[in-house]
Amino acid sequence: MEKWYGVLGLVLVLSLFCGVKGEPQVPCYFIFGDSLVDNGNNNELRSLARADYLPYGIDFANGPTGRFSNGRTTVDVIAELLGFDDYIPPYSTASGRQILGGVNYASAAAGIREETGQQLGARISFSGQVKNYQQTVQQVVNLLGDEDSAANYLRQCIYSIGLGSNDYLNNYFMPLYYSTSRQYSPEEYANSLIQEYTEQLQALYNYGARKFVLIGLGQIGCSPNELAQNSGDGRTCVERINAANRIFNNKLRGLVDQFNNANSDAKFVYINAYGIFQDITSNPAAYGFKVTNAGCCGVGRNNGQITCLPFQTPCQNRDEYLFWDAFHPSEAANVIIGRRSYSAQSPTDAYPIDIRRLAQL
Repeated sequence: MEKWYGVLGLVLVLSLFCGVKGEPQVPCYFIFGDSLVDNGNNNELRSLARADYLPYGIDFANGPTGRFSNGRTTVDVIAELLGFDDYIPPYSTASGRQILGGVNYASAAAGIREETGQQLGARISFSGQVKNYQQTVQQVVNLLGDEDSAANYLRQCIYSIGLGSNDYLNNYFMPLYYSTSRQYSPEEYANSLIQEYTEQLQALYNYGARKFVLIGLGQIGCSPNELAQNSGDGRTCVERINAANRIFNNKLRGLVDQFNNANSDAKFVYINAYGIFQDITSNPAAYGFKVTNAGCCGVGRNNGQITCLPFQTPCQNRDEYLFWDAFHPSEAANVIIGRRSYSAQSPTDAYPIDIRRLAQL
């Protein structure tokens, strides 16, 4: 008998020492977005917006997967913090019971508006991603046996939505391809985007979503691409773009209040990506960054003309670069943004609560 107690004690000590992994904090995590969080959905599309080649993924365990980063994206970091054993699979390859852990529907070049990003080829717009989610819900119903079981399951999951960057980068501020900047003032354009965004959120709600994370736009006017094209000294951010982004963000934050007041059974939170980014750029050394105005890999001024070329040799000190390429943050930046989204470091990082507290509801 004593021998068994000894073995049991050893098992308990080992399990505590090794940190045995429990269940994730939520049963599933559904992701909607653009190239900031795409993890492979564009690999099969006829699109210029693809990242399924080196040096993309140079620091990622599985190599190039379609992630527009040298390593993890913000949602990869959030999935880790939520306790998932693996990253959320792309819709293009997710199948069987795997979908019960969540699906990533994000598509590079996608926007809230249907036409956004069309000059880059095929992409899955916000409405297309929502339609794909509706297909997934039908599969969840089939796997769990009935609609009530599926509804009870899905209401516990987290839904993160991060779109809008391309509606500015690859639409409004691209007047040679799009007429929106001649049709709308920045205020009117933000209103039209929020109206379409609202319709898609309502569709997600109608299909079982109850825990929403709405991720605001970052400082697009500070990206290497915009600095290369529109900044006199290559360092000063482009204010007309950032001003338009702030208008959109303020309306998105207002949408959180609107939905929270209208739906007692749902919870919406806003992630202030703009503020987190501003915090990093105001004191980059505190976060370990030495270069904030150029991509680690790319072409031309600020390495900001285009994204990384296939098999291009990137910078060696990747953790010291805020940007990986002309548009996308490095893994080092994504880790900071992901962590602060999950657990707010500043009261302004998340509103009204952060993802960690949302998961507990």
